Amino acid sequence: MEILAFGVQADEKPLIEHAFQAHHDIRSLDVFLNGDTAPIAAGHEVISTSVNCDLGPGVLEALAAGGTRMVAQRSTGFNNIDLAVAERLGMTVARVSYYSPYAVAEFAWTLAMAVNRRVVRASTRTRDFDFRLDGLMGRDLHGRTAGVLGTGKIGEAFTRIAHGFGMKLLGWDIADNPACMELGMTYVPKEQLLAESDLVSLHVPLMPETWHLLDAAALRTMKDDVILVNSSRGGLIDTAALVVELRAGRFAGVGLDVYEAEAGLFFLDKSLQAVEDDTLARLVTFPNVLVTSHQAYYTAEAVGHIVDATVRNVLDYTAGRRSENVLVPRI
Repeated sequence: MEILAFGVQADEKPLIEHAFQAHHDIRSLDVFLNGDTAPIAAGHEVISTSVNCDLGPGVLEALAAGGTRMVAQRSTGFNNIDLAVAERLGMTVARVSYYSPYAVAEFAWTLAMAVNRRVVRASTRTRDFDFRLDGLMGRDLHGRTAGVLGTGKIGEAFTRIAHGFGMKLLGWDIADNPACMELGMTYVPKEQLLAESDLVSLHVPLMPETWHLLDAAALRTMKDDVILVNSSRGGLIDTAALVVELRAGRFAGVGLDVYEAEAGLFFLDKSLQAVEDDTLARLVTFPNVLVTSHQAYYTAEAVGHIVDATVRNVLDYTAGRRSENVLVPRI
């Protein structure tokens, strides 16, 4: 059987092809699955997708009509998949429920330190042989307060690093994580966390309940000199409201590895095209904002885990087995 994989990055291609070679043929495409590319999948019982592929109702209908019966998503998030429609069509859907949490947590800290110490601006200056320090002053994080929204595996890893910096720890989640509490974390209401934290990092999944978790009202409760980091899902932040706060001179730094309208932008080269997204265009002009293209997970270890789990998901499907990764079971 030939598996068709959409949205495969250049670094990912040899890993995924090597992992599948002993089991099934696989054809890797760098294009993302959407309404225009769905016909390519015709005749493929199993396809693999990335988080920026579109698996809405129309695309799923097209896939089902072409004979696709299984979608193996190469990510933990699955907000891009209409699970109800997939179930109605009798399609199996699986994801990767776990991979290295350190990849994302460490990158979240990379963003935090980069905006705190003005690393991007400093690097740009020195490339022009401008060695002034004006405007590059950061601040010690030791003794300050880190607020962690979401304390699962990634949030816990982020918390351990914050503890190593000697920071006070505040957490918010639907359930307390004992490991974080052992590090000295105090769980508080979201409003209190936002009001008291010097650094806020988001590590919660995107669901209807968490859409715009940081809306205009929430953003206004945060300190004027707070550092905000989002390496989870773009839809957790109302970006238009964030731009309003940035225009008012608030926030010491903002590090975003995700963006709520990133589909059709991230993972692609748009450098020779006009920017149609006014909000993103404005966002990247702020000197205290750093935007990266959803790369927090992108380490050899994490991608290796993702690929291995994807292979297992496909093998489970062909064998009629069900694991914790299955979102919509085989009928």
